[in-house]
Amino acid sequence: MNGILPLYKERGMTSNDCVFKCRKIFKTKRVGHSGTLDPNVDGVLPICVGKATKVVNYLMDSGKVYIGEITLGFATTTEDLEGKIVAEQKLTKKFSVEEIDEAMRALTGELIQIPPMYSAIKVNGRRLYEYARAGEEVERPRRKVSVAYFKQTNSSEFDNERGQQKIYFEVGCGKGTYVRTLAADLGKKLGVPAVMSDLTRLSSGGFTIGQAVKLDDLKEEATKGGLEKQLFPIDHALKKFPHHTLTEVQWGIVKNGGFLIPKYLHDEKRPTIVLMYKNQAKALYCFNQEKERYQPEQMIDLTEGEI
Repeated sequence: MNGILPLYKERGMTSNDCVFKCRKIFKTKRVGHSGTLDPNVDGVLPICVGKATKVVNYLMDSGKVYIGEITLGFATTTEDLEGKIVAEQKLTKKFSVEEIDEAMRALTGELIQIPPMYSAIKVNGRRLYEYARAGEEVERPRRKVSVAYFKQTNSSEFDNERGQQKIYFEVGCGKGTYVRTLAADLGKKLGVPAVMSDLTRLSSGGFTIGQAVKLDDLKEEATKGGLEKQLFPIDHALKKFPHHTLTEVQWGIVKNGGFLIPKYLHDEKRPTIVLMYKNQAKALYCFNQEKERYQPEQMIDLTEGEI
């Protein structure tokens, strides 16, 4: 079986746990996910099965949407509720809607983020969380991320006794954005410590949470022989690219990794195109301007396919 599964990852599981369970359900080792979700976060986790693992990176490039909650008044080592408290400041008054909106607007567009120490980013061959658990300090790489929008979804709540304020938000962002870092940075904009206190991923890879399937439901489909109908075609990950349907002669060239000349592709000179044959995505080709030809970027499926 080959295709993409919009999985609903429940809380308490790692993304790798989901991959392991899907390998058992689909009875194949060729399973991968397109974007880690922390154990305490639920929501859409696209899973690639079989030959679809070759398009994981293209799924990861798509935008993501989250909803969640930010608590002002304290900060933690992990920037969420899993870590130890490292800073506290009792709020004496509630931040206004306008103050929060202004701080959120300042955190949109192209941003530079410093990822949390408790993250899976590698530095010198080790993941940051490994350094953190060992109590070692290491310089974290600065990363450019994109935030399309960051907005409040409901009225915030102020706890006068605790001196804390809860903000309810939605964010649309690009690949590599740490939402918990965004929450901590919002606190910095407002001049107080902050933490991401709840998070759900609403969409990823072009899938919405309404399309996502739970593992228990997937297991039930496996007993009915209905697994394949839960998968979306590989081409779902490639919708943003222009497509070209290959002739028999062109397919003979492509399946051997050969080059294609633009004049045989209706003079297209797009940076990347998806090559289709018998209604299936077979390869991605990129345009080499210097040599005026299309050449392989990613081979997906070299079998004949079905009409």
